[in-house]
Amino acid sequence: MARGLALLGTVLVLVLFGGVGGASAHAALTGADPQDGSVLKTAPRQVTLTFTESVGLLDDSFRVLDPGNRRVRTGEPGHADGRSDTARVTLPEGLGTGTFTVAWRVVSADSHPVSGAFTFSIGKPSASVAPIPVDPAGNTLSTTLYDIARYVAYGGLALLIGTASFVLVCGFPGPVRRLLLAGWSTLFVSTFALLLLRGPYERGTGLADAVDPGVLNETLAGRPGLVLLARLVLLAAVAFYPVRADRRERPVLALGALLTVSLAVTWAAAEHASAGIQVPVAMASSVLHLLSMAVWLGGLGALLTALYRSAEPLPAAVVNRFSRLALGSVAVLVVTGVYQSWRGLGSWDALTSTSYGRLLVVKLLAVLCLLAGAACSRRWAGRLMVAAQERVEAATVAVAVAVAERVPQTVGAPAAGPAGRGEVPAAVGRGGTVSEAVPEAEAGSGASADAGDGPGEAPNPDTGTGTGTGTGAGTDAGTDPGTAPDSPPADSSADSSTESPADSSTESPADSSDESARYRRALRGSVLAEITVGILVLVITTLLTGTQPGRAATETAEASAAAAASEQTGTTTVVPFDVGTPGGRGKVQIELAPGRVGENSVQAVIFGPDGGISTVPELRLTFTLESQRIGPIDAELTDRGGYWAADDVTLPVAGIWTMKATVRTTDIDQVTVSKTVRIG
Repeated sequence: MARGLALLGTVLVLVLFGGVGGASAHAALTGADPQDGSVLKTAPRQVTLTFTESVGLLDDSFRVLDPGNRRVRTGEPGHADGRSDTARVTLPEGLGTGTFTVAWRVVSADSHPVSGAFTFSIGKPSASVAPIPVDPAGNTLSTTLYDIARYVAYGGLALLIGTASFVLVCGFPGPVRRLLLAGWSTLFVSTFALLLLRGPYERGTGLADAVDPGVLNETLAGRPGLVLLARLVLLAAVAFYPVRADRRERPVLALGALLTVSLAVTWAAAEHASAGIQVPVAMASSVLHLLSMAVWLGGLGALLTALYRSAEPLPAAVVNRFSRLALGSVAVLVVTGVYQSWRGLGSWDALTSTSYGRLLVVKLLAVLCLLAGAACSRRWAGRLMVAAQERVEAATVAVAVAVAERVPQTVGAPAAGPAGRGEVPAAVGRGGTVSEAVPEAEAGSGASADAGDGPGEAPNPDTGTGTGTGTGAGTDAGTDPGTAPDSPPADSSADSSTESPADSSTESPADSSDESARYRRALRGSVLAEITVGILVLVITTLLTGTQPGRAATETAEASAAAAASEQTGTTTVVPFDVGTPGGRGKVQIELAPGRVGENSVQAVIFGPDGGISTVPELRLTFTLESQRIGPIDAELTDRGGYWAADDVTLPVAGIWTMKATVRTTDIDQVTVSKTVRIG
């Protein structure tokens, strides 16, 4: 037992602190307005973020810093256009010029915080950028304590539900009742700790905020806080629920089932099942998965306690009942686990290319080990059941032999006379034959059947009065002439009992008991191994609930890749022109690099009617974004000897820009042509 607990502690330490990366949340940022790194001609009136799923806002979701590292006073954060997958904050007027830093932090629909930062510039970028004042990953201590409390809460739930199921289904309260109190108290304390730590965890702040009334009030206003509060209320109701093996009335069982399902819902409502695709089906699957896990792992803990702590050997029937219960739980786990894996992954590639998929592979291997241990436990339970049946059969044979030895071998009708006190009744045959069977225990009473000294005894007229010796030998004092020659003496039954049918059996009750003890020891070892691996599976499951699902990670990566692929490294535009004079036709080729928001370089070459490079007195180029009334922005091209160029053309926002080129071929001849270009 000590070695198993030491191994379990080592596994927990390695998994919790052995290099597992921080949990990444489900929601991912898909867009920002202004864009990261953009240069605006005028100050924006608001900052808007767009995410892959709905997000919750904090009172400190946005922190905007000016170029001097001073915080800008902003409005209250809210959702843009009533969409829950957006976050918006208004900016004051008179921001000035330079580079501004925006640090943001929101809570995704699966209760995990998301944070990040970006910059934008007004007029012209500053020489230096203000640093982000708080680490976007949050306070390490608050996050670690919150994660530990989540692990403990899962363990308390499994212990509470699994032990209650073991008591009600297997009908063996015994020493496992203490586990009910341990599971309830563990779950209650960990949930209360989660409620206090929720505020610092969401905000990325220190533990001081855990006891801040304002932070606690805001926590209770959000969905994760309400779910934790509901869990505490349900646990208070569970404290008054009577869990007894003999209390199986329908109202009691129905109430227990309702409380159990409600507790599981408090997990599903705050995890990945509450966001994404097929939310109703995912919620139901998550509840069933969690309950079957609790019944199996918690029941294993109760079974192990019963095997080690029970004052008497655990009945084989109890082990058999739990074996059937565990088999049903495993079936539910497999079905719901396959669905949740498909929903979380989305593709086979995500199994190896995402953190969620790799964790899922580790969990799958651990579950296979767990199933192997369960198969061993089921085998030992079956052998224990067979040994118990053999022991019962052997005991039945022994009792039957003992009864057969005590029952007199009689012929004919019983004697009519009453038996006196201290006598053994005798059966009298037709010829006056008396056949007696005096057991050893009764032979020691000091009187035989023929002693003739009992009150109300009628002497046998054929034999006369027999004289008992009073020694308890159980034999006749005189000779009975009326006795048949082949009648065995009274003590012959005792001699013949030295070899009974039980002696001819291949296995005695003692041998069967030794086999049962051996099977119990093997069952204890396999159950302990199951629990050790099961807790590892529980830890991995908790890590999975805090990791961005493979489907969401893949979608985010594909969106980023598509954006990177569509991001122009340079555009080449050819614009024909005709000033209406002989030789006044040609085309201007304009190269814009990198064709993104921010600073760009421009190179323009004039080609004449013959297709060769031509020189002109003047070339002007402007950019206008009519949809947002920006421009015209003069590129201020300069003649570089054969081509015209500019190195610092700033295009502040993305969109379809109109590029106008004015070509002057002579002192009096010029033409203006235009073409659109996409700025990404």
